[in-house]
Amino acid sequence: MYDRMQELSGRDMEKIHNAAMDLLKNTGVSFNDQEALEIFKKNGHKVDGNTVFFKEPDIVKALKTAPRHFTVHARDPEKNVKIGEDDFVFLPGYGAPFVMDVKGGQRQATMEDYDNFCKLIQTSSYINMNGWMMVEPSDMPHDTVHLDLNLSNMLLCDKPFMGSPVSRQGTLDGIEMAGILWGGKDNIMDKTVSVSLINSLSPLQFSDEMASALIELARHNQACVVASLIMAGGSGPVTLDGVLVLQNAEILAGITLAQLVRPGVPVVYGSTSSAMDMKTGALSIGAPELSKNIHLTAQMARFYNLPSRSGGSLTDALCADAQAGVESALALSTAARSGINFILHAGGILGSYIAMSFEKFLIDEEACGMVLNMFKPLALTDESIDIDMIKEVGIGGQYLTHPKTFRLCRTEFFMPSLMSRKNPDAWTRDGKKRIDQAAQDKVAQRLAAYEKPDIDPEIEKQLTQYVEKRKNA
Repeated sequence: MYDRMQELSGRDMEKIHNAAMDLLKNTGVSFNDQEALEIFKKNGHKVDGNTVFFKEPDIVKALKTAPRHFTVHARDPEKNVKIGEDDFVFLPGYGAPFVMDVKGGQRQATMEDYDNFCKLIQTSSYINMNGWMMVEPSDMPHDTVHLDLNLSNMLLCDKPFMGSPVSRQGTLDGIEMAGILWGGKDNIMDKTVSVSLINSLSPLQFSDEMASALIELARHNQACVVASLIMAGGSGPVTLDGVLVLQNAEILAGITLAQLVRPGVPVVYGSTSSAMDMKTGALSIGAPELSKNIHLTAQMARFYNLPSRSGGSLTDALCADAQAGVESALALSTAARSGINFILHAGGILGSYIAMSFEKFLIDEEACGMVLNMFKPLALTDESIDIDMIKEVGIGGQYLTHPKTFRLCRTEFFMPSLMSRKNPDAWTRDGKKRIDQAAQDKVAQRLAAYEKPDIDPEIEKQLTQYVEKRKNA
């Protein structure tokens, strides 16, 4: 398929791979977790202090056991999702401490905000998997908030969800709660019911929280997105060429640990590396370098026969304005067209991850629908071409009143609910609303119409009791 964005040749990818192997063999990666170090030692890796060294056969062996495709099970089986190869999912934003309102006001996020995002995800036609920590609630104790987030994910939404990789204990809490949801922890050992984000600490490190979380997730057969977020020129090389090598080494090191713990556990090759703004020193996720890296990351994941992850509707803008629209659309469409399988941050993010916006969530959600429509292939059958109809209308005719137009007019095209197609007079009569203002009305309507999905009352009781017990421990 023709694409003006750079397609890596086999030689290009081998060059990136070989450079990463050089790093892994001669520089190594630091794992700040004792169990991780013991696992590597047990499997024949050279370990010097916290630094682990890798030989190419170690990496190749791990890649052979990592699946190229897997299913994440939802408590409503009709909402199971497949990840890998041609299958992909859209997920909401992740990790924002603030909420930005339609007037540009910034406030600290609350647990109510988190619950409301769960409700919007449940009612979404396009965001097909729940996330983790869409916002960080400021009104909940930091050391136990992961329990409340897990509870909301499991009770307010019956789609697949992301796990809680905040620490070893936080991860185990999420696994225990998933076990309750599925009628016993043994029931999740042979199927994946969550996907968790494991971030490296660039350059060439994994924190104790991330390493220990990865080990427990792999041990319990829960999928891990092993991801690198490098600031080119800050935490990594100033060239994207060097970034590709550095992130590749970090990702492969994490994936190798997961496969040593449990061969065959699902893993995803992830990156949202981008450029550092040299004027401010801040990470820019609206930069074109982000989209370039997304496109190249997808290719490297395919080189290793792994599912891939990147960001979606990412922007540096602080409100849902034209800048947010341009930057988000570039990143989202690049991720989807490049073959990314796990598109995180597909809805709601503003300000380089600093905030979520309910209005932008709905705008981004509609963009996801438009992207999906772009991917819908033409049938190209005799019926869909309908040469007889074209001959019937003939030269200079019109199709508007043709019976086939009436029959298909509501289903053939994408019908937006937010994007305005009004003429100036109609737009004026409706108050000249910007898209974020129209989205504000839709948010209220969606939340008012939300219905909590059915769940066995005994399971809900057990989940609630587990949360209370752990909070009191």
